Amino acid sequence: MEMYKAKESRYADMVYRRCGKSGLLLPAVSLGLWHNFGSVDVFSNFIQIAHAAFDNGITHFDLANNYGPAYGSAEENFGRILKKGLGHYRDELIISTKAGYDMWPGPYGNWGSRKYLMASLDQSLKRMGLDYVDIFYSHRPDPQTPVEETMGALVDIVRQGKALYVGISNYNAEQTEKALAVLKEHRVPCLIHQSRYSMLDRWTEPDLLPLLKQEGVGMIAFSPLAQGMLTDKYLNGIPENSRAAKSTGHLQREQVTDEVVAKIRQLNELAGKRGQTLAEMALAWLLKDERVTSVLIGASSVAQLMDNLKALGNITFSEEELQTIENILA
Repeated sequence: MEMYKAKESRYADMVYRRCGKSGLLLPAVSLGLWHNFGSVDVFSNFIQIAHAAFDNGITHFDLANNYGPAYGSAEENFGRILKKGLGHYRDELIISTKAGYDMWPGPYGNWGSRKYLMASLDQSLKRMGLDYVDIFYSHRPDPQTPVEETMGALVDIVRQGKALYVGISNYNAEQTEKALAVLKEHRVPCLIHQSRYSMLDRWTEPDLLPLLKQEGVGMIAFSPLAQGMLTDKYLNGIPENSRAAKSTGHLQREQVTDEVVAKIRQLNELAGKRGQTLAEMALAWLLKDERVTSVLIGASSVAQLMDNLKALGNITFSEEELQTIENILA
């Protein structure tokens, strides 16, 4: 494979949004490496996905220490992608990683201690062949570790130059408020909150989103397609090769009820009237909200990536369409 050279027109069509009150702009669509980039996947496929993403203005690549499978392999593979040419564009890339979930055996390979976060980031940098990441996240709150310790580690990571910005993920509104207060005290603001958010999963709406807006923190939504439920995959129930059929991942068979399938079908009908696929409409519905800086998509092929990018063609909804969506989801 010859050395990758990025398309000159890569910034022509992407929309960039300011992340909270920071100076950083993120693409409205970011690429998550949670699935499809591990040691069990095909390298020639995912290097093509990464290149197609950047060629279309996706500057943000989101990882975590244990993305794979196997743990660490998504970062290793991303390191290989950087070495094969994407790394020439390092100053045009936003690379994020996280620590907080299970990573290595024993008491120091999980949760939110300073010991774990510091060691994990050092390992991540080594795997990717980087001197720093752009964003480093505490991947989840730790009920046993004082928030001062977890956030203090993030502050020192920025001061050591190992991350330019810090974020938190999977923190509820109350936990977020405490974390932001500690970071503010140290004058290292929280750049971004990464949270699960989709038409079918709206737990962030009552108090987290208003808090982030008030505090000037950006928000990036993961699982915007509800693990594939907001695609045409489940319109006729559960297909054989789907995540739900295997019930191995985060989507279990019992989540795809007849009631949910009925809602998905109605949403799909509305999407058709808008000239969109259900997936495009689901992404557009999140991006209609200015508090959502970016949506994090996964992709198993270049074609799927390109389909998702079409969502940017129409992110405005009429009052009537919004009301229809509320009625369907009620």
